Amino acid sequence: MEEAAQEVFLKAFTQLGSFEARGSLEGWLTRIATNTCLNMVRSSKRRPELTVSDLTDDEQSWMDQQSAGDGVEQASVENSLVAADLADRLLAVLPPEDQQALLMIDGEDASIKEVAEATGWSESKVKVRAFRARKKLREAMEKLLDHRGKTVEQVSK
Repeated sequence: MEEAAQEVFLKAFTQLGSFEARGSLEGWLTRIATNTCLNMVRSSKRRPELTVSDLTDDEQSWMDQQSAGDGVEQASVENSLVAADLADRLLAVLPPEDQQALLMIDGEDASIKEVAEATGWSESKVKVRAFRARKKLREAMEKLLDHRGKTVEQVSK
């Protein structure tokens, strides 16, 4: 994270002369940050599909509690961290562009128009990417839940 921030600030500083003030400085910086982070994600090693065996005991326990449907509100910081870690791991199965679309729309409450401006995509492309990304996440979560259910059934036999 710090590496990305340093890279963005370095690029912004070295490219400040190319800023033409046709748009906002915020938009220009957002574009640099977006492109830099996407390039870093692309260059990093891609993770294989997430499986139940990849989950930590805490993540498995959290999923068990959530699927039990006991209605108890999970308010502890530890459970929130486990849930956030699991969400990050699920997001990692998505292509970088899909991750970006979802994080901006659902994580940062950015509008479709704001995401389109920051990425240079059309608004329809943003909508399609977000829709497909949510579908992929749902499918990945369903696979985990199905596999976990089979594992539990096999153990109880």
